[in-house]
Amino acid sequence: MNASELRKLSIGELETKLADARHELMNLRFQQVTGQLTDTNRMRFIRRDIARMSTIINEMEADEEGVA
Repeated sequence: MNASELRKLSIGELETKLADARHELMNLRFQQVTGQLTDTNRMRFIRRDIARMSTIINEMEADEEGVA
């Protein structure tokens, strides 16, 4: 997902997507260990999505704290 698409979501929705992405990364790691993983680039994209979502969540929380 693009950062602009993620910024349109609420913090709760982002946290849900983040949990799903972490779960998918865990499944991909299991597939890699067992030799079933065919698309190795998928792990890279998921890791970047996780980092992107974490960054946006931190930015939103910092904005809320700055305003309050």
